[in-house]
Amino acid sequence: MGIATSTETIAMPDGGAMDAYVVVPEIGHGPGMLVLMEIFGVGDYIREATERLAKLGYVALAPDLYRRIRPRAEFGEGEEALQEAFETSQQLDHEGAVADAIVALEALRARADVDSGSGVIGFCLGGSLAYGVACAADPDVLVAYYGSTIPDRLKEADRIGCPALFHWGGQDRFIPRERAEQVCAVAAARDGWECHIHPDGGHAFDNWDNPMFHQPEPAARAWEQTRAFLARALPVTTAGRG
Repeated sequence: MGIATSTETIAMPDGGAMDAYVVVPEIGHGPGMLVLMEIFGVGDYIREATERLAKLGYVALAPDLYRRIRPRAEFGEGEEALQEAFETSQQLDHEGAVADAIVALEALRARADVDSGSGVIGFCLGGSLAYGVACAADPDVLVAYYGSTIPDRLKEADRIGCPALFHWGGQDRFIPRERAEQVCAVAAARDGWECHIHPDGGHAFDNWDNPMFHQPEPAARAWEQTRAFLARALPVTTAGRG
């Protein structure tokens, strides 16, 4: 059998619609994980990250957070694609994107195949948005990869009531290490929070689809830490449903 993939449509409060890539684990049910995209959109990398989570046993859903400005936008590799993705992301209303992500989280929770809690994971832009979701809503876990605005929002940390995991690259040319260290200092003082600065990691080191960023060793290490964190904070049961 294997995992099952589909693209579904979520009706939005403003009367519009938002596409979402959904992956259901082989067992057919599990906890939910909302997957928030980088500036490159819901492309091959984010779809694969969603599938990665389903292979761990989660029902994973990646919403198209560009739906308000450029629905279904995807950007490839290279400097030209990076510039186009950056220009598109600059048009994004972050508060609106967080609101859309919260609607997607509620849609995920309402699914019949989601049988326990639901968390949020985000990469780059999505890491920042995931933190915003955790501040404004009540996910059961938060995982944020190199979310650049998180250090500016540490005063809101008390609004987050769930376990949280943060990943940073020690060689990130967009996020100075000192800013990552600020997040790690806050995380160290909170129960259930973890923060890892990968000394050999640059920005977007997990993105295997973009050779200018991908770094296999920190990516593999961070994913194993993510897997172990989720196994503790939002465990998957292999029991059948009665």
